[in-house]
Amino acid sequence: MGSAGLSHRALRTALTGVALAALLAGPAVAGAPAATARPLPVGTAMTPQVRFTDIAGDGGTVLKANVVTPATGSGRLHPVVVLPTSWAMPQIEYLAQAKKLAASGYVVVSYNARGFWQSGGEIEVAGPRDVADASRVIDWALANTPADPERVGMAGVSYGAGISLLTASHDPRVRAVVALSGWADLIDSVYSGRTQHSQAALALGVAGLATGRPGPELREILKDFLGSNLAEEEKMLKWGALRSPAARVDRINANGTAVMLGNAWGDSLFPPNQYTDFFERLTVPKRLELRPGDHVTAEATGLLGLPNDTWTSAHRWLDHHLRGVDNGVDRERPVRLKPRTSEAYESYPDWPSAGPDRERIPLPESRRIHTNIDSGANGGLVFLSGALDQFAKLPPAVSVPLLPRAFAAVWESERYASPRRIRGAAELHTTVTSTKESGTLVAHLYDVGPLGLGKLVGNAPYTFHGKTPGKPFAVDLELFSTAYDVPAGHRLAVVVDTVDPLYIEHNPAGAQLTFSSPASDPSYLSVPLREK
Repeated sequence: MGSAGLSHRALRTALTGVALAALLAGPAVAGAPAATARPLPVGTAMTPQVRFTDIAGDGGTVLKANVVTPATGSGRLHPVVVLPTSWAMPQIEYLAQAKKLAASGYVVVSYNARGFWQSGGEIEVAGPRDVADASRVIDWALANTPADPERVGMAGVSYGAGISLLTASHDPRVRAVVALSGWADLIDSVYSGRTQHSQAALALGVAGLATGRPGPELREILKDFLGSNLAEEEKMLKWGALRSPAARVDRINANGTAVMLGNAWGDSLFPPNQYTDFFERLTVPKRLELRPGDHVTAEATGLLGLPNDTWTSAHRWLDHHLRGVDNGVDRERPVRLKPRTSEAYESYPDWPSAGPDRERIPLPESRRIHTNIDSGANGGLVFLSGALDQFAKLPPAVSVPLLPRAFAAVWESERYASPRRIRGAAELHTTVTSTKESGTLVAHLYDVGPLGLGKLVGNAPYTFHGKTPGKPFAVDLELFSTAYDVPAGHRLAVVVDTVDPLYIEHNPAGAQLTFSSPASDPSYLSVPLREK
């Protein structure tokens, strides 16, 4: 209870700090008048007009919003961008970017999603009411601002990204979307490998309690999810699918919505794999950008009005698809990556082209480990570890020679004479025998230097239930995608253990896992490499 209370206070303090920083990024607007700008000749430059308003969402639920309009061309229609706020963030979250968009000729409407802060209703987690709310906000913008119904866009970070994609799948008026640090598959984000991402779920739950009003359905889902209630697993999966844009990708393709996706390699809430899979299924104009960092850290400075590559790309995307600006974004390669170990961007025609070559690391000898003990190999902490990797090039690290072999299975590659440029998701294939019917394993891939220090390249969890004790079964596990350069003279290490603070583990007391490599089905880790 004490730690939960501390997390609650710390989160509220952090959110307050972000809100204050956003306010300081521009002029104070709390007392901005509700009047529209006076008519001005086309081309006259003035500060965009900001006003705060209430918008009736689905069922009449009040949504607290702010509207930023261009100060020029009173008789003209302008493209409109709707920005749903991130999870737990106040409605001023996007104010700095909204002003920049309005200065370029957009009408911008930002609003607090239902259930958060001063907006009415309860938190629905991007459910049908949230999608209906977004459409009602579009209706309001078309009726109350000089917004062009033929040039409607949506953009958002995190929760706002998911709502934007879902709305685009339901409302054909949405012609362009920018979805940053969001999700396409909610289940694959927080339940990949059939394993609860407990730190991520707890962070979202605490933030929701601190700044909003979770509804009874969300409370029940969280209780079952964190309580490992397998009897309700199917219900949870259906609940997540209803909130996953990937389940409605065909509708987005049919609507022709231009979609830009942006994410961080180390996003601890919404790992990049589910975005890359979704991107490959899109047949509309599309763009995928992946950078170092954790959840929202790639976009954060832009929210404060500072220069930011992600927001620059977002503006270019919207400018081309809503304003018709010939800025070349449609002629560029649609996949743009910034490796974790470099400052240079790379571009590719599609996601598979980033890592077309595969190198296998054999895992030949059998390994037996005891469960329920943390070996020291882990993925770090939500938000913090990815941010340290982004800003200080300090990913989670271990001394590989000192890892206790009783609790961690370890295999190492040869020392490489030339660099290995990893691009994409490494894939583990192995055979497991458990002494119990349920269990969890976590695979880690490390870049190991001459002194044995291993820097985390990627990881992923895997949980099984209903297996026959003592009977081998195959495991295929995709690690989280990355872009990482392994220097010459280093080697790669594969480490598999059973405990990681990021996840809930399901190993019964006294359980043991054996990893083997049958001659008929050898075990290996397949690593995707960029072409030399």
